[in-house]
Amino acid sequence: MSAADPRSQRPLLGIALIVLMASCFASMDSSIRYLGGFLPVLLILWARYSFQALSMTLWLGWAAFSGRQRQPFRAAHPRFQALRGLLLLFTSAMSFYGVQHMPVAEFTAINMLTPVVVTLLAATVLHEPVSRLRWALVIGGFAGALIVIRPGSGLFGWAVLFPLAGALSYASFQVLTAKLSALESPYTTHFYTGLTGTLVLTPLLAAWPGLDVAASLAAASSAQLAMLALIGLLGTVGHLLLILALGLAPTGSLMPFVYVQIAVAAAIGYLAFDHAPDGYAWLGMGVLSACGAASAWLNVRRAPPSRVCSDTVAD
Repeated sequence: MSAADPRSQRPLLGIALIVLMASCFASMDSSIRYLGGFLPVLLILWARYSFQALSMTLWLGWAAFSGRQRQPFRAAHPRFQALRGLLLLFTSAMSFYGVQHMPVAEFTAINMLTPVVVTLLAATVLHEPVSRLRWALVIGGFAGALIVIRPGSGLFGWAVLFPLAGALSYASFQVLTAKLSALESPYTTHFYTGLTGTLVLTPLLAAWPGLDVAASLAAASSAQLAMLALIGLLGTVGHLLLILALGLAPTGSLMPFVYVQIAVAAAIGYLAFDHAPDGYAWLGMGVLSACGAASAWLNVRRAPPSRVCSDTVAD
């Protein structure tokens, strides 16, 4: 996902696509929370990645047939693609299981710690110099997370480990990307992300104790099966919208709008689950959004133009 070509920049359209992407991910998380009450979460996770693998196979096959892209399935860094896919799969697993135990808005806000965790890992793992402003944003981000979580309040308990682990996993993915500076076609990478998840989850799904996939699908209603397909569609389309948006506007101008996902998640949570964050949660989410958006903007401004960059997006 390279920087947008200045000759083809359309920033307002790029921002609109980012807002649509955030809406896709918030809607997907809310759908997962609902559907998890009827179908095994592992099955939902498998369906999400299988849908992406299948749809991207068709997309790249068409690109090869039409001559729009030569050797679209060829990965320049297959081991990197596999490791990248595993990190994203773990991040998705934390999201799919986490939203079963936490309201989607609060979960989304804590998961948006990724940019500040990237800064922390860059200092401790890559030994990069970190300015006082960056350290202030790291401290502010964790403070915002603590306001949302409120340790000792008993609101979420052990469930907060899901978004925290997801943020750490995705931050590790970002640091790995920066360290290896791997360059791939974003569409090829999107395909291998779905393929890696599908290859890992298929045998796991078949061997999981007490899980009868056929019986689960047979017991599901047509509406639930449609929602299962919708989850795969929302995840796949959401990432494609990100790819398209990054080709239309500078990443630094787009990343702050990723935090619209928190507001959309809160709105859906209120309409679908009758849950509204309280005043402290809104305060914490505001602090998280401000610190995360500022960290993402600094990370993008520092990165070379060819670097893959999507510091806050993972679903």
